[in-house]
Amino acid sequence: MPAFFKRTTWRAFAYHWAMLLLVPFGFTYAILTISLGASLLVTIVGLSVAAAMVMGARSWGRLQRALAGSLLEQHVEAPPRLVRRPGFMGFIRSGLGDASGWRALAHMLVSFATTLVASLLSITFLVTGLGCLTYWYWVQWLPLQQATDGSWHRGTSIGSNIYAEGPTWNLVYVAVGLLFTFLLWPAINNGLARLQGMLAAGLLGPTEAQLRVKSVEERRKHTVQDADARLAQIERDLHDGTQAQLVAIAMKLGDARDRLADKDIEENIKSLLTSAQGTASDALSDLRSLASGIRPAVINDGLDTALESLVAAAPMPVSLTYSLASRPGPAIEAIAYFCAAELLNNAAKHSSGTRITLKVATANHGKLLVLSVLDDGIGGVDPTAGSGITGLKARAANVDGTLDISSPRGGPTEITLSLPLS
Repeated sequence: MPAFFKRTTWRAFAYHWAMLLLVPFGFTYAILTISLGASLLVTIVGLSVAAAMVMGARSWGRLQRALAGSLLEQHVEAPPRLVRRPGFMGFIRSGLGDASGWRALAHMLVSFATTLVASLLSITFLVTGLGCLTYWYWVQWLPLQQATDGSWHRGTSIGSNIYAEGPTWNLVYVAVGLLFTFLLWPAINNGLARLQGMLAAGLLGPTEAQLRVKSVEERRKHTVQDADARLAQIERDLHDGTQAQLVAIAMKLGDARDRLADKDIEENIKSLLTSAQGTASDALSDLRSLASGIRPAVINDGLDTALESLVAAAPMPVSLTYSLASRPGPAIEAIAYFCAAELLNNAAKHSSGTRITLKVATANHGKLLVLSVLDDGIGGVDPTAGSGITGLKARAANVDGTLDISSPRGGPTEITLSLPLS
């Protein structure tokens, strides 16, 4: 099938028209951002306006990626989401340091020129081709022209006393029209659309450095998920296999001791069986503790239920506030649970306080799980003393989380765990 009749050709043509309608708005936005930012740069208001407009330019990127995907069937991957810093100055630093926003502004400026050229060339070649194909029909409405020899002609003037009229010239125009319409125009139209798509991918997609960071994060995420799955499998194997066998051994030893109790057997044999049963029971208890340390079964019912069990077993009053709308991933749930258990235990042992407040919520537009433990104790927690806090920080860092401590002398102490939800 000739390229003229293919769907991709006409979708590319529609892309040129869509860009032609959009780029004036993008160009105006970029000029306003630059002019306002430059004129007000020395003021806080100017910095905040510039930061907001740079971050707002990301919307242009989303629109262009959607347009390329729907009309050119070209997937342009989105750059990483902007992580806004807290506070007013954090907002300004986040905006002015947003590389993806600046690249979107650059696309607004560059695409204005490239779109004008691409659209003009595509439309010109198509109109020329269709005009030549139908020349034989509309030539009859051309105004009459008088040659130098006094004769009158209606065709297009090619040169001195040369006019494109008559069957021969009609065939020539049809041939030129076929060349432009079915060969040159599709090639020019599709090629320029691909170049526009490449420009969008280059300026509105992630950079090589961002792709490498994303690849590392995905590998780490898969590693954590795989480790969590393996630990869950070990816990199931211990529970369903070894633990069940130890239970059976303990029961059999108990049964043997009961039977021997009815017979006249030396006391040392009965004592030996009793000792063996006790050892099996101790091993079973240790095994249950080990399985619980890998992944407590209570987490299977949800983080909220698991934290409620911790609060109920705490040696001092704990107030729990849980406001997550949905369950986190298994790895995040396990880390949050173990950190909460350790922090509650530390507060009960060392804070000399009377009450603990445990809060679980989301932050950063639902991207972070934030778990905080606040006690009314004496404060003065030293993060470098002991391995407990260090271990919790390392556990959080495995999934790109953080553990922040606020513990002035005299109290109160608040320890905040932040874990990514996505």
